[in-house]
Amino acid sequence: MNAPAADRTAFAVPLFRHGFRPFFLLCGLWAVAAMLAWTAMLHGASLPDGLLPGVRWHAHEMIAGFVGAAMCGFLLTAVPNWTARPGYAGWPVIGLAVLFVAARLALLPGVALPPDLAVTVALLPVPALLLAILPAIVAARTPRLFGPPALVLAFWVGDLLMLGDAAGWFADSWAMGQMLALNVALALVGLIGGRIVPAFTVNGLRRAGRPVELRPLPGVDRAGMLALIAVALVDLMLPGGLLAGGVAAVAGVLAALRLSRWHGLRTWREPILWVLHAAYGLIPAALLLKAAFLLASAPWAAAWLHLQGAGAIALMVLAVTTRATLGHTGRDLAASSLVAAAYGLLLAAALLRVFGGLVLPAGTSLAAAATLWIAAFSIFLAVFGPMLLAPRPDGKPG
Repeated sequence: MNAPAADRTAFAVPLFRHGFRPFFLLCGLWAVAAMLAWTAMLHGASLPDGLLPGVRWHAHEMIAGFVGAAMCGFLLTAVPNWTARPGYAGWPVIGLAVLFVAARLALLPGVALPPDLAVTVALLPVPALLLAILPAIVAARTPRLFGPPALVLAFWVGDLLMLGDAAGWFADSWAMGQMLALNVALALVGLIGGRIVPAFTVNGLRRAGRPVELRPLPGVDRAGMLALIAVALVDLMLPGGLLAGGVAAVAGVLAALRLSRWHGLRTWREPILWVLHAAYGLIPAALLLKAAFLLASAPWAAAWLHLQGAGAIALMVLAVTTRATLGHTGRDLAASSLVAAAYGLLLAAALLRVFGGLVLPAGTSLAAAATLWIAAFSIFLAVFGPMLLAPRPDGKPG
């Protein structure tokens, strides 16, 4: 993403000179803090009551908090690139960040706001984000640019269904909302990943003196995206049955076919590239695991949802936030060995969360997976936190 630079005069504090800065930082901070709180709950820590019980708070904050922060940072950075407008900076970014933090605090264990108020505050960030970016998208007069904001709006509807259940606005809508939000997030990974993974791979291998060409496979890209949307729709209307399993299987095969064209095996020397392929590869893995569970009742596939959330979605978040931070702070697009270790730790955390219970006691595998997750995002904060907080070393705005 090479967006036009934000106006450096908009705000003096470097953290608010571009939209990705505060939200990528919040994404990493919340990935660590929320997982530490959840791990403490699992090990018997007595935390004050809040609007959401512990399990639901963990699920919601991994989705609306962690993934939501990444979405905000991505759109605030990508929309200027798509529309050739200056990057978002200054007070609008501060306002969005304040709303996001307020949403996290409103649902925090021990915060005793009235349910209606807490839920209203928690639901504000995404509508505010969409209101901020829509003028540029409308002015661009390019219909395809409405796709990502439409998916983000659908993600917010999932959040509305979850929190509306907690506030008593709807009856038994939590599970529907959770599945919708996770499926829409997966579709966003499929949409954005389907654009950036092949493009970055071709460009990166060309720069490395190993040029490649993409093999044509007519219709597969569009069919793959339609299949991911079909997964979300079927899970909304007829979840957990044979139809849902069949659609997941088709979507998984199509996602694997898309990935097979992108020369992932040639990227093994470049962590900044292979992590994109690994993250995208977890899409078909999660969908086929889901199909195995729904169609064959395979007990070893029961944790498929975590391969989707903690695997495909989270690893793509880490891949994109690290790459975008390097590029937009004027640094070389190369991951250090420490950053490559973070990629490996997060991949291992997801696999351990999904399959660890097959060979280890449940408590041990959960604690180990959480530890690896926390380690991965602690590395992100240690390496990229200073970049997000400091001015660009080349003196350019943004």
